[in-house]
Amino acid sequence: MRIHVVSLAIALLFARSSFAAVGFQEATVPDPQGEAIAVGIWYPSDGQPSPQPLRMFSQTVAADSDISGKSLPLVLISHGTGGSLASHYDTAIALAEAGFVVAALTHTGDNYADQSYVGNRKDLIDRPRQVRVVLDWMLSSWGDHSSLNAERVGIFGFSLGGFTSLVEIGGTPELARMAQLCSMYPSAPECTFVAKRHGDQLAPIATEPTWVRDPRIKAAVIAAPAVGFLFGAGDLRQVSIPVQLWRAGNDTQAPDQWNSGIIRKELPRRREDQLVPGADHFAFLAPCSNALAAAAPEICQDPPGFDRAAFHRAFNKAVVRFFSDELKDL
Repeated sequence: MRIHVVSLAIALLFARSSFAAVGFQEATVPDPQGEAIAVGIWYPSDGQPSPQPLRMFSQTVAADSDISGKSLPLVLISHGTGGSLASHYDTAIALAEAGFVVAALTHTGDNYADQSYVGNRKDLIDRPRQVRVVLDWMLSSWGDHSSLNAERVGIFGFSLGGFTSLVEIGGTPELARMAQLCSMYPSAPECTFVAKRHGDQLAPIATEPTWVRDPRIKAAVIAAPAVGFLFGAGDLRQVSIPVQLWRAGNDTQAPDQWNSGIIRKELPRRREDQLVPGADHFAFLAPCSNALAAAAPEICQDPPGFDRAAFHRAFNKAVVRFFSDELKDL
């Protein structure tokens, strides 16, 4: 009898897993202060998956299928400069397979199709606000918002999305420090980037903006954060939630000395450090498709000997484990 019960339980488990899938839908979120924000949403589903195009990628998902589960945790994704909602789709899928809902936004003014904010302070100031707009919408207006638990919200940010996420969880950057960085390190990649874009981040600033922490966010994964130098002494003291901080062993776009190094020093507590030897900055982006590699080889070429696909299998497991531990159902 005991053997029969165990066999039945195993059979039911496999029966369910054979139908379980990741659902996916795209939405357009109204923004009262700007253009509508494009959002990709991944979630647990019992729908039938099939290969679907996603920008220059392909993903196997159940498009526009019903959501499965209640009181689900939510993770927001903020991409880096020039990215999109698809930039971390593989990490989003891994989280959805583990029972999370994931909402990845395409930042207005700083994406693959529109870079009108890039290099300017407006980009740094408006990105966190856009995240809050999407979070408000997901918790109150998304068609399946009743399946979410508003007490179980996390954020994932890469590069400038890492900066964005740090502001969301309590960081108070000093924008005037960009000019200080460039006076100390004039050849820093951040400085040459701003100069090339003819941005205003090196110009004098009359008044620092008011930065707003979002207390709804309970855990954060920060990968290869950019413009970390903007956080001076004490500027991260209000960050009280757990943070998993990732850095590349050889980051040529956001050098550790004045980016992750500063953030490691300033974060007050509950930090999990992850170093990826042999990696460069773009290693945290989803492994490139052939189409993306042809269109943007600079973000697809990894250092010799570094296997991005293999790394992402471990990276995604670590991200899922962190959020699973920190966003437990209370």
